[in-house]
Amino acid sequence: MQAEILVVGGGLGGVAAALGALRAGRRVVLTEEYDWLGGQLTSQAVPPDEHSWVEQFGITASYRALRDGIRDYYRAHYPLTPAARAWRELNPGGGHVSRLCHEPRVAVAVIESMLAPYRSSGRLTVLQPYRPVAADTDGDRVTAVTVEHRHTGDRLTIEAPYVLDATETGELLPLTGTEYVTGFESHHETGEPSAPDTAQPMNMQAVSVCFAIDHVDGDHTIDKPAQYDFWRAYQPDFWGDRLLSFRSPNPRTLAISGRTFTPNPDDDPLSVVADQRVSAGDGNLWTFRRIAARKLFTPGSYDSDICLVNWPMIDYFESPVIDVPDPDTHYANARQLSLSVLYWLQTEAGFPGLRLRGDVTGGADGLAMAPYIRESRRIRAEYTVVEQDLSLAVRGDKGAVSYADAVGVGMYRIDLHPSTGGDNYIDVGSCPFEIPLGALIPRRMDNLLPAGKNIGTTHVTNGSYRLHPVEWNVGEVAGALAAYCLNHGLTPRGVRNTPEHLSGFQAQLIRDGVELRWPDVSGY
Repeated sequence: MQAEILVVGGGLGGVAAALGALRAGRRVVLTEEYDWLGGQLTSQAVPPDEHSWVEQFGITASYRALRDGIRDYYRAHYPLTPAARAWRELNPGGGHVSRLCHEPRVAVAVIESMLAPYRSSGRLTVLQPYRPVAADTDGDRVTAVTVEHRHTGDRLTIEAPYVLDATETGELLPLTGTEYVTGFESHHETGEPSAPDTAQPMNMQAVSVCFAIDHVDGDHTIDKPAQYDFWRAYQPDFWGDRLLSFRSPNPRTLAISGRTFTPNPDDDPLSVVADQRVSAGDGNLWTFRRIAARKLFTPGSYDSDICLVNWPMIDYFESPVIDVPDPDTHYANARQLSLSVLYWLQTEAGFPGLRLRGDVTGGADGLAMAPYIRESRRIRAEYTVVEQDLSLAVRGDKGAVSYADAVGVGMYRIDLHPSTGGDNYIDVGSCPFEIPLGALIPRRMDNLLPAGKNIGTTHVTNGSYRLHPVEWNVGEVAGALAAYCLNHGLTPRGVRNTPEHLSGFQAQLIRDGVELRWPDVSGY
């Protein structure tokens, strides 16, 4: 097959990359390994982690269209109460983690609707479920990528003048010989206050396999998982208790603290204000990532709330899944951990009425289709974002570094989960930050662009740049940049390092609804 722009990976970054390129008039082939487009928002089943100003500013226009589309879908198709329907900032789950907690399938429907006109016109071809297995290169250029059908093993080779890596783990980087880094860089290399003295390339954030549950009458206990006895006894040194317990380190203070778990509490979801500047919101695990609050729907519509389990106890930090001999074994172990958590909740914790809702998450075993990947391979970039660029402790009231080549904005604390090297949480306050174009440009390759969590961040700053709206912004810019390069006969490096083209590209992004600078947020 041939395309003008090939996007490998159909997560949030990949979908946004396709939209950015299609909007500029280019023809795109988009591949995705799983049955749902949308990545962490859908197949990984993670409600959006966003900054506190998301309803006013700080996201791209197309990401706002996605969020608005999710709310409109509920209003059009779900039996909301009159009060919920009138709620301008409708939060269907009434969850504390985000101002928009929702069921994954709704995001799938909205994403598909955003892509539908381009599919109909023939300018977009989507290949599912295909994953990359090989690539051809000619010097500093990628000439083709071979993808393999997840079930049948059939292969397709796709040629394109521009190739975007939007996979969750940066799969194209080793396949194309693109220089990259994994894990924790050293303090000597980055100067970061939180970095270790020596590099730890295999020290990466835990992966998690999420799942959805409700709580109804009856005994819905699953079969005892094969690895249950192992995980029941598992106790990391820094955890303060067994992993399978309601006690764990506070992500910000590291103090060992207990969480509550109260299925279907008698709360008012209309009154929930999700503001992680004030609190992480994980005190009650049921409402933390609740994705359907029964009280927002007409009586009898839902037998129970639906709770999305992405809690500390499902983090798998026994091994990384990147650049290891058998990653599938570790993915399987992570799934066993999640099933063991559910079994523990149903048996020892005393909640047999918990029911696994695989119909909500789409996974054949009742869990999410795909593992939640927090940390990818990352390109060796023309510019690498380091902790000193956005740390509140370092920058103070100066705010984050403002880049001449800014192509977007984001905001989230530097939030690192326990890692495969034995590190506890690392949490650093951050300033509202910008996304530099230099972080999207590999030092050597001319036509390969990152379109997700594989940009030029460090292990530390990935903790801020890995969230939903930033991944979307990165992907959208990567797609627009590839199209701009084709339209003007330039390389991405040429766009960044030629003042008139950099300003021209930034002006195009602004016209397309990409915010490049933060307003004054001191009064919010």
